[in-house]
Amino acid sequence: MAEEQKIEMKFKELAELRGWKALKLVCPGYNGMPDRIVLKDNGQVFFAEMKAPGEEPRPLQKIRAAMLRSLGHRVYTIDSMDRARDVLRIEEQL
Repeated sequence: MAEEQKIEMKFKELAELRGWKALKLVCPGYNGMPDRIVLKDNGQVFFAEMKAPGEEPRPLQKIRAAMLRSLGHRVYTIDSMDRARDVLRIEEQL
């Protein structure tokens, strides 16, 4: 299993331990969307783009993230388990 997949599966597991749903986001005909949409138990939503360590989002992924942010959504790029844990801690405070 690739490192990105390991990070993604652990992120999903940790999010779900909090009572959240970390759903795989598939948008046919609309490329570049983040990998996961996380539905929190307080009605909030955020997005996570999963990457291998040190990898950056592709240009289209950056455009989609900017679009989501312009609509008021939080979008995170996660390329390590430390970053995954940090994002989940941040989101717990919101």
